[in-house]
This record gives sequence, C-alpha cells and structure tokens, in this order.
Amino acid sequence: MHRLFKATILLVFALLLSNSAIYAQSPTHYYVEIKTGKGNAILKLYNETPLHRDNMVRLVRANFYDSLLFHRVINQFMIQGGDPGSKFAVDKQSLGEGGPGYDVPAEIQEQLIHKKGTIGAARDNNPEKKSSGSQFYLVQGKKFSEAGLDSLETMRLKKKLTPKQRETYTTVGGVPHLDGEYTVYGEIIDGLDAVDSIAKVETDGRDRPVANERMSMRTLTRDEALKIELGAVPKRGFFSSIFSKAPAQEYTLTPSKK
Repeated sequence: MHRLFKATILLVFALLLSNSAIYAQSPTHYYVEIKTGKGNAILKLYNETPLHRDNMVRLVRANFYDSLLFHRVINQFMIQGGDPGSKFAVDKQSLGEGGPGYDVPAEIQEQLIHKKGTIGAARDNNPEKKSSGSQFYLVQGKKFSEAGLDSLETMRLKKKLTPKQRETYTTVGGVPHLDGEYTVYGEIIDGLDAVDSIAKVETDGRDRPVANERMSMRTLTRDEALKIELGAVPKRGFFSSIFSKAPAQEYTLTPSKK
C-alpha cells in the first residue's frame, strides 16, 4: 500500500511538472484568422518584421478590419483590403486612399519574398517605401516557367533572381516583381482556397468586386497558437488550470522597439 501511494504521488507530481512546462510556454508567433464569405484563412505573422507584426495585431484586436472590403482584386495577382473608408462605401465608390492616420516604416528583407499566400503592406509612392498603416494585400500570383523568369529578369526586373526566388516562383508561384519594393510580413498557413476564390470574382473597371467581399479578423488564442506550433495542446483539467493564468485568452510576444 505504501508503494502504491508513493507511485501515485510521483505520478501526480510528474503530471504537474508536465502541465506546468507546457503552459509556461508562450507561442513563438502571432496568428490571425481572416474570415471571408469565400472561406477562412489562418495567417502567421513574421517575427522578422516586428513593426508590421505588432501593428496588425493591435488593429485586429481593436476590431479595425471587421466589415471592411477587399476593395481591389486582380486574378493571378493579389487581393487587397484594409481601407477603413470601405466599411460604409456605396456601390462604385472609389476606394484605396484610407488608413489609420499613420504609416509604418519599411521592413523589406531579401529573404521574405512574394510567394503565393504571403501578406504584404500596401503603400503609396513615397521614397522611403513606408507602408500604409492598415492596407494590405494577400498574394495569389501564378507559377512561372524558367523561361518566363528569364524574360521577367530581362524585360522588367533588370536583375537576376536568386536561386531561392527561382525555386519558389516555379513551384509555389507568386509575384516576383514586387520583391524588394514592399514589405512582406506574414503568410497564410491554412485556407489559401479563400484567396483563390475571392481573386476570381467579377470586378469593375477599378478592380473593385461588383459584389462586396467583406472580411473580419481575430488573433488566435494562446492555446490555438500552441496547438499549431506543438501539434496538440492537452485538454484543460484541474492541474493545467492551476498553471494557466489566462486560459483561452490572448498572449503577448516581446514587443518591438518603436
């Protein structure tokens, strides 16, 4: 009986340690769910672009994007949204000039390219390539042949693509001519079909969908993010609840320096 009691105590202690180790962890990335009438997608935000990452998280948690339109859609290129003026826009209204009243400094990085499913920050023609505070685009693009990339290098880019770019754009696809010009700050890890579906809708002469395509967003909770990163999160029980001060709630990564 004494041995059984001792074994039980050790098992309980092991479970406590296991749960405390798991729930002491914080996810390594932020994730955003984008909900649309054509399906939902999960977006992983890059830590390599902390200003854009943190800006989007703030806006999403403030419900900034809820009910906004994808106001510019070009098949085999991208779908764009984030103009606050689109929330109550009338039919055929010109959109694309609105924002939260500030820009985000460029965080353009060579290794973050415009492969299919990435999110990039829209911008105007400012020389610093600063990003719009809220407008973004989701890349659809297309797959290129080697000959097609050769032609793009010669006729438009006037420079050579890297081996990584060539491999990506011939297998995954994307929009190579945007590389180095706009900040890429995340990628869709689930739900690319939603981008393809929206990209195919009928549009007018300004590339605005004839039928409104609205969005809403939310940041994934700590448990949801851990499930993605660890593969599974244990069910919450008595012991796990002891170590989790914020069950099924938001979490915070190390903030970027402003």
